[in-house]
Amino acid sequence: MNPPTGGETGYRNLDIEGQLWLWNQRTRLGKAFNSSTGFHLPNGADRSPDASWVCQERWDALTPEQKESFIPLCPDFVVELRSKSDNMEPLRVKMREYMNNGARLGWLIDRKNRKVEIYRQNREVEVLDNPATLSGEDVLPGFILNLTEVWG
Repeated sequence: MNPPTGGETGYRNLDIEGQLWLWNQRTRLGKAFNSSTGFHLPNGADRSPDASWVCQERWDALTPEQKESFIPLCPDFVVELRSKSDNMEPLRVKMREYMNNGARLGWLIDRKNRKVEIYRQNREVEVLDNPATLSGEDVLPGFILNLTEVWG
């Protein structure tokens, strides 16, 4: 398990989680999760993305017992927020692992360099320099993440 984050990363992560939660409350297309949620990926790894989302159909296919423990699947959408002490390469490895285990969209947000790496199935990683917003594309229809507080 990773140690808790510091205040700067913590409140920025909550902003991301809050925006995802609010979009999901409006759309009811799935379940949004915070950084405390554990997922048991198909490759056997246990991971806790900083924010994540699972479509309703996949969530409904789980048993009540599966919903109570580390969730035995890879989220459809994952976010990793680089904290001050994080090295980028291990985060990139983690993002590729999510993609290899079924995630459809992932954002690696690098506050230090104000860049975002966007991971998608069967596509090259796209790097955005200092974007104001990010689109949930067809995975999270209508979701736009405002990065104002994240860049802060």
